[in-house]
Amino acid sequence: MYGTGPLIVIDARAVIDPAARLDEGVTVGPFAVIGAEVEIGKGTEIGPHVVIRGPCRIGRDNRIFQFASVGEDPQDKKYAGERTFLEIGDRNQIREFATLHRGTVQDGALTAVGNDNLLMAYTHVAHDCHIGNHTIMANAASLGGHVHVDDWAILGGFSVVHQFCRIGQHCFTAMGSVIGKDVPPYVMLGGHPAKPHGINSEGLRRRQFSGEQIVNIKQAYKTLYMSGLPLAEARRQIIEMGADNEELRVMADFLAASERSIVR
Repeated sequence: MYGTGPLIVIDARAVIDPAARLDEGVTVGPFAVIGAEVEIGKGTEIGPHVVIRGPCRIGRDNRIFQFASVGEDPQDKKYAGERTFLEIGDRNQIREFATLHRGTVQDGALTAVGNDNLLMAYTHVAHDCHIGNHTIMANAASLGGHVHVDDWAILGGFSVVHQFCRIGQHCFTAMGSVIGKDVPPYVMLGGHPAKPHGINSEGLRRRQFSGEQIVNIKQAYKTLYMSGLPLAEARRQIIEMGADNEELRVMADFLAASERSIVR
């Protein structure tokens, strides 16, 4: 079932399973392959040679560029053909040769991508990853399985994130960063292994954080990384600082929930 609207444009050379559901305004380029149990929302553009396998749900007004692979089986030796899912929200751009895999039953069976994200060429989103909103993954940035990337994070080109790590809100990683632990919100980092290098103050200004908020975040960063305090004590102090500041509560909650410890 390709949909009910008259505005669907499918190139005659595309291959689409009859069980796929395409909403009005969807366009599909030549040699694209769309499998069963794929749902594509209004206004989404599927480029030439894109391959989409289901179960996969894609929202509206996305653009998926040529040669991307979306919804393929997870690259996990434990995967044995179970029914797992990929969900993609609205207004995302998925560039050339990007790969996004479905989840595994060992972790909720779901890989999820939110809204307004940019995944540049050759990026990889492994099984069971969860990406928030307004994130950027620059060329060839890669996420191992079970990684969570929070809103507004930016991963520089060729950054790689180890399985089960979490990247906090408004983080910024330099090109080629190798990340093996959680990255608290607002932090800039780089290197192999990645180390912290201050806060993403320019990004925060662009997102309308006030001068006072940025000063508070800098103070929390100094407490965490420059005070010489043990991690548990630094966490306690940031929790206290966050009592009156929403931007610091975000950091305090992140530290309290961290399971892999943090880059430090």
